[in-house]
Amino acid sequence: MSDLRRSPRDGRFATTHWSLVLSAGRGAGSGSEQALARLCELYWYPVYAFIRRHGHSSDEAGDLTQEFFALVLEKSYLRTADPGRGRFRSFLLACLRHFLSNQRDREIAIKRGGAYHIVPLEIDSAEGRYLHEPAEELTPDKIFERRWALTLIERVLSRLRDEHVARGKQKLFEALSGFLTGDSADLSYLDVAQTLGATEGAVKVAVHRLRRRFRDLLTEEVEATVADRHDVEDEIRHLLRSVSV
Repeated sequence: MSDLRRSPRDGRFATTHWSLVLSAGRGAGSGSEQALARLCELYWYPVYAFIRRHGHSSDEAGDLTQEFFALVLEKSYLRTADPGRGRFRSFLLACLRHFLSNQRDREIAIKRGGAYHIVPLEIDSAEGRYLHEPAEELTPDKIFERRWALTLIERVLSRLRDEHVARGKQKLFEALSGFLTGDSADLSYLDVAQTLGATEGAVKVAVHRLRRRFRDLLTEEVEATVADRHDVEDEIRHLLRSVSV
């Protein structure tokens, strides 16, 4: 995946997952299939939640999610991708609305356990997550946006944790992660310092570094879903607003 990221040495914006896919939609771009498959694998749950909120059962939502991604990965929808908008999130949501609109006029084309196994769905896990979603006042669009944002943030936190584990600093990450997730309301720098056997000043510096690294990783993840680097900051703001819903 490093070839799809920004070069750390010169700061130039490298080709992203989504820009590769857009190129493929216009008839060019090697590696686009893998890039699109990876994006679909990462962001399937917001699609599942959107379909469930439209009133489909868990079994139906699992089947429809697989069928939807089968169509996307076959590139039947890439013709509708608008390079001017250039955001995978917007493209996928527009395609999903169209897909479900067509579904209303016919029965589900596949049965549970049928031919489509494109994205590795964990239906039992997905349904458990869905049952903990906010109350029904969230529209399908809003739940899609919220889950998209949370999926991305969860991925960033997972990458950040893995980095600390690899350096033997898992305890530090676990002690400081509340300052990233908003779970630190009852924590203070002094409390954490006493837990870690460090000074309060050292904890403040560590939190600052953790937040900076979180921001860097968040930017990387968002970059993979946009075609133009100028969209990154606006996309981050949009996602953070979606989480607060």
